[in-house]
Parts: sequence; C-alpha cells; structure tokens
Amino acid sequence: MTNSDAMQRQKGFLGLIERLGNKLPDPVMIFVWLILVLMVLSTIGAQLGWSASIPFSGDKAPPFSTLENGVVTYTADSLFTQENITRLLVDMPKTLTGFAPLGVVLVVMYGAAVAERTGMFSALIRSSLRNAPKAILTPCVAVIGMLSHHASDTGYVVFIPLAALIYASVGRHPLVGVAAAFAAVSGGYAGNITPGQIDVLLFGFTQEAARIIDPEWTMNPIGNWWFIVAIVFLFTPIVWFITDKIAEPRLGKWGGTKDTEIEAELAKSEVTEAEKKGLKAAGIAALVIIALFAALALWPGYTPLIDETKTGPAQLQPFYSALIPGFFLLFLATGISFGVKAGTVKSDNDVVRMMGEGIRSMAPYIVFAFFAAHFVAMFNWSGLGPIAAINGAEVLKGWNLPAPLLLVSVLLFSSVLDLFIGSASAKWSALAPVVVPMFMLVGISPEMTTAAYRMGDSYTNIMTPLMSYFPLILAFCRRWDSTYGVGSLLALMLPYALCFMVAGIAMTAGWVHFDLPLGPHSQVHYTR
Repeated sequence: MTNSDAMQRQKGFLGLIERLGNKLPDPVMIFVWLILVLMVLSTIGAQLGWSASIPFSGDKAPPFSTLENGVVTYTADSLFTQENITRLLVDMPKTLTGFAPLGVVLVVMYGAAVAERTGMFSALIRSSLRNAPKAILTPCVAVIGMLSHHASDTGYVVFIPLAALIYASVGRHPLVGVAAAFAAVSGGYAGNITPGQIDVLLFGFTQEAARIIDPEWTMNPIGNWWFIVAIVFLFTPIVWFITDKIAEPRLGKWGGTKDTEIEAELAKSEVTEAEKKGLKAAGIAALVIIALFAALALWPGYTPLIDETKTGPAQLQPFYSALIPGFFLLFLATGISFGVKAGTVKSDNDVVRMMGEGIRSMAPYIVFAFFAAHFVAMFNWSGLGPIAAINGAEVLKGWNLPAPLLLVSVLLFSSVLDLFIGSASAKWSALAPVVVPMFMLVGISPEMTTAAYRMGDSYTNIMTPLMSYFPLILAFCRRWDSTYGVGSLLALMLPYALCFMVAGIAMTAGWVHFDLPLGPHSQVHYTR
C-alpha cells in the first residue's frame, strides 16, 4: 500500500475509528490497566463505604459477603489490604487454574487441534462448497460460511478465497464470492447449526459472572442453540439478496474468463479420493460418539449423565456439563478417523504432535487468560462487581425499561466495542462480571444476556479495518483487482453489516418479547 493510500484511509469517520483503534494497547495490557484501575477504585470505595444488599434465601452467605436476617450485604474492600495482597500472591496459581474458561477451552482444543491439523475441516469445507448447486450458490456459501466457525481460522484462510474461485469458475465476479463468504464467516459469527468452541468459551465467562449472584449456577454449553440456528435462517436470505441484488450489480460484469489459471487453482482445492474416504470415516466416528452419549443418558439402569435424584431440567445438568468433553471426543475421534484414511495420521505420535501444536497455538490466549482470571477474581474480592450489579439493577428497575430494550442496549454496546477490540472473549470477560449479574437481578437470564452480546459482537466484524483478518481479506480482493483499497472493501461490506444490524436488533428484541426458548432448558427470563 502506498503512502497516499494510507493517508486516504485516515480520512472520514472510518479513518477516525482506525486511528483510535490503533492507539489501543494489546488486550492483555488492557486488562493490566483495568486491574490497576480496579485496585484504585476498590480503595476509594472502601474509604467511602460503598455497599449493596439483596434478599437471600440460603443458609450460607456467598463468598465475600455477609448474611444477616435474610439479607446479603456486599461491602467494598480495598485490594491493598493485607488479606487481599496475601490472596493475590499466595493464590496466584490457584486463581489461574480455577479460571473456568481456561479449562474448558483447553479441553476442547485438544480435540479440535487434531481435527484441524489432519485436514478434516479443510476437506469438509472444500467438499461442501465444490458440490454446491450453482443455482443456489450464494445461500450455500452463506450457510457453509457460518458452519465454518467450528473450523477456527480455516473459514478465513481456506473458505473465502475458495468462494472467489468458485464464483470465477462459473463466470461471476470473484469479489462477489469474497463478499458473500466474508459476510457469512465474519458478519454471521454468532450463527451456526450446532454449538461449538465459541459457545464453550463465552459461557465459561458467563458462568464466572453469574456466580456473583447465584454461586450454584452452572453453564449449559448449548444454552444458545436455538438462537444461533435462528441467526443462520435470518442471515442467509440477507446474504443472498445483498450479494445478488446489490453487491454484484455494483461490481459490474466480470471481465475475466474461466482460464487455465483458475482451473489449476480449483484443481488444488479438489477433494482427493483419500480425503473422501477420510470424511466417510469421520462421519461414522461422529455417529459413534453421539450414540455413546445417548447411551450414557438413556441406557436403562445405567445413566451416568442423568441425575436421578432430581426432577425436571435439573436431571440433565450432568449431561450438559459432559458436553465439553463431548466436543473434545467428537473432534478427536473424527479427526483421527479422517487422518488415518487420508494418510495424515500414520501413528499415535502424529496425534500427540497435533495436540501439542494446537496447545502451542493457544499460547496468546493462555497469556490473556492469566490477566483476565485475576481481573475477574479481584473484581469479586473487592466487592465492586456485586455492588455495581445490584445498584445498576436498582437504577434499571427505576427506569422501568422493557426487557427487549435492555437487551438491545447490551447488543449495541457490544457493537461499539467491536469496532476497537476484535477479540470476542476479551470483551466478554470484561463486560460479563457487570452486565450478567445486573441483568439477572432484573429477571434476564445469563443465557439471554450472552446471546445479545454475541449478536452485537458479530455484524461489526465486517465494517472495521481493525478486525484481525481484514488485511488478509483485502489481499484476497487484490488477487482479482489490484486497485482495491480499504475503502473499497468497507463499501462492499457495509450493506451486509447494516442489514445484519437491523435484523439482529429486531430478532433479539423479538426473542425477548415473545419469550422464546434460547436452547434446551434455556429461557429468556431468570428467577432467583
């Protein structure tokens, strides 16, 4: 990019967003500063006697609170006290290892690393897209793009350039393929057909936050299942309409031809016979794992995944908790089965190596988790989290705002933050300790608050040059049009983002208004 291109990027509102975003430190350092601010605030709060109280029906007071006459009281405690400094230094390893999101993410990653590195995810995406009927190519791209979230970076690195090639091969502008695929993979980040790694990651932070109010609250990794499926059904026709009726006419007729270069690149993406056998074996392995979990929940007289001592939805809590290792086993079994047939796994050493490589790729997240874990823990030690949630809930009750409007406010705040901070987990780990308990106190479930956050975190991905994959997508565009700039790509994606935003707000508000279930045994409202 030339200096003139760089200067052009700095103009206007988007240029302002880019300049401000570039001044932000790494997410790790953001949490370092948040911890320092928290320590100062805790001292001020302790000196001023900040406190908050709520009725409590239990016999034992929640951590870092006092219980008297059926009322729990939280009082601000300085993080500089002798007790808190001792807790910080002595319990530092315990604080990290006790951080719920870290454990669940690492467990799932052991299996996902094998599935990705054997080539299973890549082959599955290539097989799906290459076989897409040309008459409904765009909706197929939309659905496959949202499904590709299970494949981590593969959706960006493999799927988007492949979509451009497929469009070019049928005589359509390849940038139309880039736009449709980018909109689905990134703008539709909240949508999917089945829960996956991102559900486990976000609900880990949700659980930590919800336990400020309800220490017994346990996450349900499929608590947003119906919500994310609805996003696929809502966003797919939007991608189809904008791609075929707005983006493609705007780009004009493509002057290229179905030449030998395109044919050669498509040949590289062809699924080999060995990979086809691998995908069949992976499908069988997936059915075996599903059958195993069904048997452990339904086998007469032997149901380790059902709590027979309870009734109703509470019976299924062991099953929901076991879904985390269930994802691990599913990815591991399908990955190994694919790898053996495709030739990418030749011995058990290959599997162990792939697991190790997957964990190495998680090193930045583990560094981030260290600081996020201490921020969340220190928030609880100081008492500021419950105090902010309880007092904030009282303010919201005083305003008497309808529940849909409350959830839309979370959605919009998430959207604004997404323009500056790309990491979904970084934003949620900072927001969850306040908004989750606060909304629980006004009767909104942690699952619904998480769903609203996910929607807001999704569609702005394609309208900010600060998104980590934005330069890669721009490079894909320049493969077909060397004059393409940041502004060109933003203008191409803006109609998708705006339509996703309007539809996402309407869907979230409607979901709350009609009190629809978010997933199995997961509701909009919360009752203490």
